[in-house]
Amino acid sequence: MNRKLILKFLSILTVIISLFLCLPAGIALYYNDLRTFHAIAMPLAIFFPIALAFSFIIKIEKDSTVTAREGFLLVTLGWITASLYGCLPFYFSGAIPSFTDCYFETISGFSTTGASILKNIECLPKALLFWRSLTHWLGGMGIVVLAVAVLPLLGVSGNKLLNAEAPGPSVDKLTPRIAGTAKILWAVYTGMTLLLVLLLKTGGMSLFDSLTHSFGTLATGGFSTKNASIAHFNSVYIDAVITVFMILAGINFSIHYKLLTLKLRDVLHNSELRLYLGLIAGTGILIAFNLYSHRVYNILHSVRHAFFQTASIMTTTGFVSADFETWPAFSKSLIFLMMCIGGCAGSTGGGIKVLRILILIRLAGTQFKYLLHPRGVFKTKIESTDQYNKVVYACTGFVFLYFCIVLSVALVTASAGYDLVTSISTALATTGNIGPGFGVVGPVENYSSFPDYVKWTLSFAMLAGRLEVYTVLVIFTPSFWRSY
Repeated sequence: MNRKLILKFLSILTVIISLFLCLPAGIALYYNDLRTFHAIAMPLAIFFPIALAFSFIIKIEKDSTVTAREGFLLVTLGWITASLYGCLPFYFSGAIPSFTDCYFETISGFSTTGASILKNIECLPKALLFWRSLTHWLGGMGIVVLAVAVLPLLGVSGNKLLNAEAPGPSVDKLTPRIAGTAKILWAVYTGMTLLLVLLLKTGGMSLFDSLTHSFGTLATGGFSTKNASIAHFNSVYIDAVITVFMILAGINFSIHYKLLTLKLRDVLHNSELRLYLGLIAGTGILIAFNLYSHRVYNILHSVRHAFFQTASIMTTTGFVSADFETWPAFSKSLIFLMMCIGGCAGSTGGGIKVLRILILIRLAGTQFKYLLHPRGVFKTKIESTDQYNKVVYACTGFVFLYFCIVLSVALVTASAGYDLVTSISTALATTGNIGPGFGVVGPVENYSSFPDYVKWTLSFAMLAGRLEVYTVLVIFTPSFWRSY
């Protein structure tokens, strides 16, 4: 294990987070909130100089490469380090007195889950609300992807880090160099964020609210600066704009790049994209019809809230435009099913991912062919690529481990005395990085009532879900450490 490389990487990561922490510090000064400024400046003053010194002092060989094992360890440690460092402003300010709650809120931000322990969000200082939303934005595209763009300056290859941070069925290289891919992804991500800020500002939001809600939308995170989430604004325009951008954020970011480079044929023939859009359209229509037929809303509001909540839950954003727990059972059942799917591979969304669902559907179809033609030779294909052994096995293994985590977390939650609906939806909402669920963690509720041991379990579930299970769980296997 290259301990110098690990320490240098974590130092660089801390420096990057420190630079972003300067933004909420500036906001605190702008609003003359000296108490919050000191709470942010304290960890900056302590850890930024140390991290900066280590990043320069530690020397590593040029053209060093990160092994697969080091990649898994670095990514996991990177997210834990970012959350531990990022929670300090909340703790030092006294806005969130419990360290457990501070860590829960921060890892919920960096993992783009959006699960909150805050009962009154609007009472927090604006600087902390901004930092809370900014953790979403940094975690959305991946703080590790940001670091990957920096590593080549140090002579380190970061492709294993990118693969470990996003170990989905595919990680498209948009340029021959992995750092170039990371920079393109961040450029697209930043451009879409700025566009959304402009559109929300046009719709009547303040600049502060436009920024924070854009961070939550593009990161598919869901932290809002309002207790009622997006429902606070009661605007058809804002709901529509955020719905569109949630759907865009749930699409593989390589698709956005192909659109920008006019590779329309690749986009139109993408099977995952077609299934993703079809699921959102179909579910939205069914929920809208169900809401209207039960006279919950008129036709316009039925369509508005149905598509908003479908996009919000499927992309694992977690914004709320209405209390869907009061909806008819059929609508709630569809939302529950969407919680089990998630966004596209290569997007900021969490969950199982649409591509894995598509691979398993086609794998099932292949098995039907084998039943009818036992001597036949059939291949499971996605696009024009054979998804044999490695990817198919990885997908089936992932789904098994994913639901093992969901069931384990549900059992831990139930052990604290919570009902079945609350326990299962809490497990799905945290492992899938969704945020709101049903029962105690419904769309107008929060996670504050859970005991500390449940919150730490949910924090682990959010991390495992964000890093797609394998990255975290592989570290706990004996074979991972055997050669070290």
